[in-house]
Amino acid sequence: MIHGIDTDFLVALEIRDHEFHGAADALLEGVLDEGHDLAVAPQTLAEFIHIVTDGRRMKEPLSCTEAVGRAEFWWHAREVVRVFPDERSADSFLTWLREHRIGRKRLLDTLLAATYAARGIRRVITNNVDDFRVFGCFDLISYRLTEPPDDG
Repeated sequence: MIHGIDTDFLVALEIRDHEFHGAADALLEGVLDEGHDLAVAPQTLAEFIHIVTDGRRMKEPLSCTEAVGRAEFWWHAREVVRVFPDERSADSFLTWLREHRIGRKRLLDTLLAATYAARGIRRVITNNVDDFRVFGCFDLISYRLTEPPDDG
């Protein structure tokens, strides 16, 4: 099965001091151990680079060169299926924006959801489940910690 990944999952995987790094890493290991592949779209990589190089969002932002290198790693990974927006996904994107009254802050997630749906990808890994639940066609996997980490 192919699991579409949201940008937040990629950020948590790549940023070691991210609060969900451990949970994201464990989920990735489980998904790959079960023989599943990951779907990545170009817009996910663009958003990833934008986020991890932003000093307002990251305690220690990556340089643009580092971020591009990490994006290239994922784009070329053996376990990754590359997916692209096409005519069907563009139609769904525009329809969903109108039908669900989605605002400008959710444009990229909506385009990503439409891209995955057009490719028949029904499982998405994200901590932003509400951004995808509205479409009613995905099995959503969150990697948030359900219990606070044990400090002792």
